Amino acid sequence: MVKLLLVRHGETVENKAQIMQGQTDGRLSDEGIEQARALRDALSHERIDVFVASDLRRAVHTCEIVAEPHGKAVVTTPLLRERDWGGFTGRYIPDLRDAEWPPDIESLERMRGRARDFMSWLKETYPGRTVLAVGHGIINKAIQSVYFDKPMGEIRKMGNAEVRVLML
Repeated sequence: MVKLLLVRHGETVENKAQIMQGQTDGRLSDEGIEQARALRDALSHERIDVFVASDLRRAVHTCEIVAEPHGKAVVTTPLLRERDWGGFTGRYIPDLRDAEWPPDIESLERMRGRARDFMSWLKETYPGRTVLAVGHGIINKAIQSVYFDKPMGEIRKMGNAEVRVLML
């Protein structure tokens, strides 16, 4: 069994500006850095064997901060990337309220497939370990959707630097 500490990255400059980041790197805001430090301090005495992050910079930076007291490197994977928002990427979110969705947005089913692949990879690669994984709001929802076998709309949104524990 794998104990998964699933984390959403800290707040980004783009979150604050209401920009649709999707699979762009993003940059932690000062508040996001403080959120990551607070999580680091809260988890500093926990036994965590492995630190994994999406390969997008905002997740890697959050994970590096949390991993500091443990002296461990961060493993990255594209399986934890945020939803690909296609033509909406980089746009101001309030402007998208009534916009027609472009056909290049990643489907929820594809995201759930990545979530299943991620959980399978964890179980095969890190059996019996405690893994802290830093992802993003929607991919983390997809992981929990698969885990709890519930529609993504029934999964409560994660706050920045929030952690949820799943036993795989």
